Amino acid sequence: MDSREFVRTAPGLDGMVVSAVGYRTEGQRPGLHRGLPSPYLTLIFSLDGAIATGNTPDQATGADAARTDIIVGGLHQSPAYVVRPEHEAGIQLAVHPLASRALLGLPAAGLTGQLVVGGTDVLGGPAAGIRERLCDLDRWEDRFALLSAYLRRRAAAAEDTAGTVRPEVAEAWAWLARHRGAGTLGGLARHVALSERRLTALFRAETGLTPKQAARLMRFQHAKTAVARAVAAGAPPDLARVAADTGYYDHSHLVRDFQQYTGMAPTGWLAEECRNIQAGAHGRGEE
Repeated sequence: MDSREFVRTAPGLDGMVVSAVGYRTEGQRPGLHRGLPSPYLTLIFSLDGAIATGNTPDQATGADAARTDIIVGGLHQSPAYVVRPEHEAGIQLAVHPLASRALLGLPAAGLTGQLVVGGTDVLGGPAAGIRERLCDLDRWEDRFALLSAYLRRRAAAAEDTAGTVRPEVAEAWAWLARHRGAGTLGGLARHVALSERRLTALFRAETGLTPKQAARLMRFQHAKTAVARAVAAGAPPDLARVAADTGYYDHSHLVRDFQQYTGMAPTGWLAEECRNIQAGAHGRGEE
């Protein structure tokens, strides 16, 4: 019997963690999950076996797959493939990129170039002990409390060692978020009183993305969420309306971004993800 459980909580970490979701599934058909790009970093503590991932379906299911009990994922611009076993459980967090220094000990740009990084390689050996304690707990609220306390301790300890985010970069990210990924690079540069070239260099050094790349991810995130909400409500999504409402030039512009970020057209992604969306699993660490 296929059993699915998804539990969301308010992270309560001063905006450093955007969402936190506990998940447990039993009896599902083994396959692949398509992890989509988003404007957030990913932190997963598996409460089951090691998680296998790859840049392609063949890599994820082959000998070259990355396998780890704790996943740290940076900002990426193409789908990641995650092996979906018959049963799995874990906690997935969406971490704000500008909180990477505080929570992970390095800027988000330090995670670029790799699909995922083993959690203990970033967080250190104590993270493995936290994972063991999470596995020993029975209630989701206790697991969330333990993980929140652990991350708060990391943030407090990092104040004097991890460096700070330049205020121009922080304000640039906030401006892009307020504009939901719309607006021009020139307008953003004027807002933070930097040249476009200087802003792009500082922004990429902190996040691993240019401001334009981050803006595209934010816009796509809003469009994907709108589509998923329509499906969850039992209504066929109006992609032309979604495109207009989320800042795309037209329907074909939205389709091009879907093809880049999901590897398929919106209709194909919907067919693949429909069951997950209706079960509440869609974007489990992203919204």
